Amino acid sequence: MNASGSSALPRLWLVRHAAPQIAPGRCYGRLDVPAEPEATRQAARALAPALPARLAAVHHSTLQRCEQLALVLQGLRPDLTLQPDARLVEMDFGRWEGRPWDAIARAEIDAWAAQLPRHAPGGGEALADMLARVAEALAAARRQAAMGGDVVWLTHAGVARCVQWLLRHGGARLPRAGDWTLPAPAYGRWMSVPLAPG
Repeated sequence: MNASGSSALPRLWLVRHAAPQIAPGRCYGRLDVPAEPEATRQAARALAPALPARLAAVHHSTLQRCEQLALVLQGLRPDLTLQPDARLVEMDFGRWEGRPWDAIARAEIDAWAAQLPRHAPGGGEALADMLARVAEALAAARRQAAMGGDVVWLTHAGVARCVQWLLRHGGARLPRAGDWTLPAPAYGRWMSVPLAPG
């Protein structure tokens, strides 16, 4: 029940890590780069009081830019138990990782856009595979929320977009390049979405 006495669906908080320490214009997905320490502290200080007192679960991506946020957040909210979850990592861009986007052949990027769900950029991970692992994590979040309370993920922009796609379309269809315009939180910010029973 909320303060007005009416029932409300639990929510999934999608929290994005702080700005990573990598040169602008470089491809980084699974590349395990750290986040800016002060930006991480600022993000945690904003998030800690915003989160509800009672939470069903808090999970974080296993990449260090999310682990940093998890550790600082736990220092501010020692009541939280944070659990790593590899399903919440960003897309793997394979051999593109760490390269400037403008150094990646246009033909390679066009091939990815033409077959967005099934093409693995740089030989890494196809979007269909990423959606499948995020769908598994989302099903687990629904089960946790059913026990009472919101669920929090400390994660990445790509995961936030996957969640939104899955909530809108489920497994009914895979996105095309023109569909992949879903919003994502800015660095160190968050969004929340209702977690209806699956």
